[in-house]
Amino acid sequence: MFYRHGREKEKGSMLRAFVEVDRATMGPERLAAKVAAYARLHQYVPGPITRPRSFNQEPQEEAWRRQYPLFPRLLFVLDGTGPAGIETRISALHAAARDLALASFLRNVPLLAAPLADLLHNGPSAPVWRPVHDPDRRVSWMHSLRS
Repeated sequence: MFYRHGREKEKGSMLRAFVEVDRATMGPERLAAKVAAYARLHQYVPGPITRPRSFNQEPQEEAWRRQYPLFPRLLFVLDGTGPAGIETRISALHAAARDLALASFLRNVPLLAAPLADLLHNGPSAPVWRPVHDPDRRVSWMHSLRS
C-alpha cells in the first residue's frame, strides 16, 4: 500500500506498508511465522550474477531496495475470529517479535496489528493499531518508530 501523508500541495511524505489480511484460516503460530518470512525478505540479496564480476561493479543490495527507499511497515489486519481469537493472534505476533534473531529487523520496521472491526468502526488512520512489541498501546499506523 502507498499512502501520501499530508496535504497534496505540501508534498507530504509517502508512506508504504505491506498489508497482511488474516481471516483466521491458519493457526496463530503460522501467522506469527510470517514475521520471520518478512525479515528474510528484508535481508534477501539475490545470488551472484554468473558472468565474471568487473572491477567497478557495485556489490549486490537487498532486492526490496529496487522498489522502496525504506522497507514498508507491516500491518496485520485480523478478522475471522472473535475478540479472544484476536488476542491470541496478537499474542502470537508479540511472541514472534521477542525472537532475538528478529530484533534488528523490528528496530527498523514497524509491525502493527488491528482487528478489522476496529478499522471499519474508527477508520484505518485512527489509533487502533497495536505495536506487536507493546500490544497494550494503540497508535496510528502512520506513527513514527520513535513515538
